[in-house]
Formats: sequence, C-alpha cells, structure tokens
Amino acid sequence: MNVEGWQYAGSRLGILPVVEHVVNISTDEEIKYQAKVNLLDLRSQQVVGAGFAICSNKEQGKKYYQEFAIASMAQTRAIGKAYRNILAWIIRAAGYEPTPVEEMDYGGNESSAKPAVPTEKKATMKAASATPVAEKTEVDEQVAGVRYASAKQKEEIIRLLNNPVITRQEKTKMLLNINRFDEERAAQAIDKLKKVIEDREDGQSAAA
Repeated sequence: MNVEGWQYAGSRLGILPVVEHVVNISTDEEIKYQAKVNLLDLRSQQVVGAGFAICSNKEQGKKYYQEFAIASMAQTRAIGKAYRNILAWIIRAAGYEPTPVEEMDYGGNESSAKPAVPTEKKATMKAASATPVAEKTEVDEQVAGVRYASAKQKEEIIRLLNNPVITRQEKTKMLLNINRFDEERAAQAIDKLKKVIEDREDGQSAAA
C-alpha cells in the first residue's frame, strides 16, 4: 500500500492526517528531515494515532534530491506510518502487505538489483505487482468457484459502517470479515446495515 491507499482507507473511517512538525536535522554532510504526523478522528476530534519518519539524501537513490524533496518524503513516510500503526489489521485482512511502500523503496547502500537479504515476502510482492489486480481477482474467483464481493459492494459497506448509529464493535466485526464476503453475502450485509440504520435513526427521532 502506498500513502494514497492508506489515506483512502483512513478517510473512509473519518480519520485524517495532520502534520505536527517537520524538523531539519541535517549536518554539513547530509540533508536529513524528521516529520511527525497525528491522526485526527473527525467525529470525536481526538488524536487516535501518530507516526514518526526520517528521510535522508544518504539513502540509496536520493543522493541528488533537493532539500524540499527530502522534507516532503519525510512527511509522506510519517503519514503512511501513522495509518499503518492503527489500520494495519484492516489492510492485512484485505490481503495486502501492511508495510507502507514508502518505507520499502530503498535498501541502504546496497545495490537495488542485488538485495542483501531476499525474502519470500518481497518476491510475493513483486509477483503481485506484475499481475493487474483485476486479472488476479478474476483468476482467483474462477479457481475457487466463488464470486467475492466487488469493490463497489465493499465501498458501500464501509460507507454504511461510518454512520454514527453503528457502534465501533459492529464496525470492527464486519471489517474483519469483509474480505471473505461473496457477492450474495455482501448484498445481504448492505441490506441489513440499511435496515439497522433506518430503525435506529427512527428510534432516535422518536426519542427526541
């Protein structure tokens, strides 16, 4: 997941990043910035997470980066890290690697063509990136004989879960299982959520 993906997932839950500070910790030999980002829950107006990150022109591939680019990357990494700290379980449940891609785009002083410690996880990520997501999903569904919930259905479920009448426990339970829903179960979940929201909103109106 790159930072845009993390921001999308967070925004669907009403959680947005706020940069607290970007500090220049450079030396005569190195351009180096540290950033801190807080995550703000728009409904409660409470800080629900934070992330720190550093970027330096000593990293591989950044030797000729200008200072503003180093400062910008520190902020980008801090945003991804902050979201990863609180939403990693959702991303993992969706079948993605939760480490922000901005933390994986360099390898110290080693050559990028010859990583120091090749891992099965990295090989899997490369294989996944070579295959379009839509094609991979279609193949998986054909093999399993199951048509899993579409991206549109999942987006609608997340939108409904963000309704204030839905409890945090109900939201967490459904998000943990959303990647297992087939099309029929997802449709049932959407209908059920709409009915629950309508009933609870009517109850609140009657109480008022």
